[in-house]
Parts: sequence; structure tokens; C-alpha cells
Amino acid sequence: MPKIKTRRCAAKRFKVTGSGRLKCGKANKRHLLSGKTTKRKRQLRKPGGVDPTMDRAVRRQIPYA
Repeated sequence: MPKIKTRRCAAKRFKVTGSGRLKCGKANKRHLLSGKTTKRKRQLRKPGGVDPTMDRAVRRQIPYA
């Protein structure tokens, strides 16, 4: 049976933690930062988790993660 190809766009955006959960970067941290509060920008630094409803779709794109 041939290997399953990994979607490279998904592999670059999502990582699997040691416990098996998916993490990804948060949105809204690229530009227009002067209008956002310091607290909000600080909280955007931490990686976010993937929504459980999208978990299955993302895992299908990263078969060997």
C-alpha cells in the first residue's frame, strides 16, 4: 500500500502535543496591533487549541503526525 501524502499547508500550521491534542497559532497578530490592548496581544502569543469539531478534518490532512 502506498504512503499517504501529507497536506504541506496543514503540516506547517498545526502541531501535535505530547498528549495527542492539536495546537495552532492564533489569528489577528499580524497587523493593526496599535489598536489592540497589550493584554490581548500578550494572550495571542500563546498557541491555541484546535476546535474539537475541526479536529478530525485536520488529522486527516496530517496522517503521520
